Amino acid sequence: MRATATLIGALAALCPLAGFAQPAAGPPPAGAKYVAMGSSFGAGPGITTPADDPPTRCARSRDNYAHQLARRHGLKLTDVTCSGATTAHILGPWNELNAQLDAVDADTRLVTVTIGGNDVGFTAGLFAAACRTGGAAATCPPSPPPPAGQAWTDLETRLGQIAAEVHRRAPAARLVFVDYVTVLPADGTCPALSLTDAQAAASRAINRHVADITAKVARASGSGLVSASAITAPHDACAADPWANGASPPKGGAAFHPRLQAHTAIAEALDRQIWR
Repeated sequence: MRATATLIGALAALCPLAGFAQPAAGPPPAGAKYVAMGSSFGAGPGITTPADDPPTRCARSRDNYAHQLARRHGLKLTDVTCSGATTAHILGPWNELNAQLDAVDADTRLVTVTIGGNDVGFTAGLFAAACRTGGAAATCPPSPPPPAGQAWTDLETRLGQIAAEVHRRAPAARLVFVDYVTVLPADGTCPALSLTDAQAAASRAINRHVADITAKVARASGSGLVSASAITAPHDACAADPWANGASPPKGGAAFHPRLQAHTAIAEALDRQIWR
């Protein structure tokens, strides 16, 4: 891990993000290697059926946006997304798992990344807050501390390191960041969330800041961006047609996570950006 961090630090120093440019090559052809990296918002826990047999703790779905996109274009997918992952788990190993970046090599032609929420306690904070509001405080998980300035600086730095390393390992690959879907309404709360107005406002601010930093790094690194937060904004967990779960998801689903409709919309947005 120390060696990996040293290498990435050296690369960041030698290759400022502003110096990267998106490859001019056309869309990946059928059979091209596609690597999907990220956290549970990329993995798709609880959506249709598991992608791995036997299922793993990463809880990847065969119908997350990466699998849908790969099927649509006949790509050879390596899906290393994993529920609970942070940027550290893309850059370095996580217990028995290799660094997600290890899946990226010179043959890779497409890389998508959905990461950052767990670095600043987004979903953990939602779980803890909803649990306490629901009246089960004695058995609730601890609330993560509100992310401070250094946490946001570190997140931006590590996202930049991920971009730099993808460009170094796979210079012919397209890199597209996909931010987090919108779970909370633009204002207020609703019974489906089991959150107070203050709790919802705090979590909403965290997700917006993650989206802003993701967009900033995508621009600076010459990478693509799919704003899942904007695409899914009309379909938050309080909407008439929700594409995200609230505190009590349907059987098999994950609380405060995107539903199948959200992953399908992201796959369609990637299709439009890359192939059309």
